[in-house]
Amino acid sequence: MKSNKLGLLTTKIGSGITPRGGQSVYQDSGTHLIRSQNIYNHKFKKNGLVCISQEIAEKMKSVEIIKEDVLINITGDSVARVYLVPDEVLPARVNQHVCILRTTPELNPHYLYYFLINPITQKHLLSIAGIGGTRNALTKEILYNLIIEYPDYPTQQKIVKQLNAIKNKIIVLQNQNHTLEQMAQAIFQSWFVDFDGVTEWDDSELGKIPKGWTIETIGDFGEIITGKTPPTKNLEYYGNEYSFITIPDMHDKTWILKTERYLSEKSKNDFSKYFLAENSVLVSCIATVGLVSLNSHTALTNQQINSIVCSKNIPYTFVYCTMTRLKDQLITWASGGSATPNLNKGHFNSISVLVPHSKVLENFHNITKNLFEKIQKNSDNIIHLTKTRDILLPKLMSGEIRV
Repeated sequence: MKSNKLGLLTTKIGSGITPRGGQSVYQDSGTHLIRSQNIYNHKFKKNGLVCISQEIAEKMKSVEIIKEDVLINITGDSVARVYLVPDEVLPARVNQHVCILRTTPELNPHYLYYFLINPITQKHLLSIAGIGGTRNALTKEILYNLIIEYPDYPTQQKIVKQLNAIKNKIIVLQNQNHTLEQMAQAIFQSWFVDFDGVTEWDDSELGKIPKGWTIETIGDFGEIITGKTPPTKNLEYYGNEYSFITIPDMHDKTWILKTERYLSEKSKNDFSKYFLAENSVLVSCIATVGLVSLNSHTALTNQQINSIVCSKNIPYTFVYCTMTRLKDQLITWASGGSATPNLNKGHFNSISVLVPHSKVLENFHNITKNLFEKIQKNSDNIIHLTKTRDILLPKLMSGEIRV
């Protein structure tokens, strides 16, 4: 195992540029501008990915990204998050919160990526990023002097091959889940938004609706439960028995199978009326509004989440798709003058929704249930693969496991 400064193993360590005009120059097509919000350890988020014109991209030629560049966030709360640039976002540039690391032939860029996301390296980077200022930052000097430990190039390739195999399996499952949900949403769109095949209509407060369908409220879907946080000072409430779901657990999750915190049997006994049955539909209603997820097991949420424990005659598949379609409206309703968006339980309950007759609901559930169950199975496999990767990564990086 050799070691050297990162600056001696790279041909470029350089932060990006924010184009003049800021958001006013962003557009829907052109050269991508990658920002810190797009970069996470283990994934690249396309949400919030913007484009700039060819003219502006030419002025930012010095921060052009090329294939296999490693990108690291260098300021703020997202400091030290790292990802290898995905091929599909090229051509691209980066803003000033992101640094480009371009390796020499001695260092495999994939190996550098895995070295930087190794929990040991992450802990070190986060500790030095907080030194000497009010805002977390990794300077060019810090990155230049970062010591990289690495084996010979063929061994680097073998390590990368093992870790990439797991990474690619996870990506395949994530893509499958995205496709499966799109299929369910496409069926929902056809049946309940476009009304394909409908020939008879009734008048309603929402306009023309299929004959025999009704306008009801979210409260009619089932019992609405606003969550509760057990006192954090009482450690007896926290354990390993039940999931405690908060908004960070909901991001990019159709099914919530894993949470940051868990609760004890005492929480279940003392806060039983707030606990949710499986297949409830969870909707974030304070601060980050409009996230929608399903829970796979008995669980408790905090008070920022309103949950729908679906009635027997209203399938969770229909309620989930309905609520995801309402996201933009939920955000609007929650932004009624307060500094923090807040959609209270009363308002949430009273939101009008279109409900078809029972036979249509039953048919929709029978068609889409398998899609949601496959998403749940894939999500469980992703958790197991992630655990395997997290165990393997530091051991491969340290040489404890030989390849």
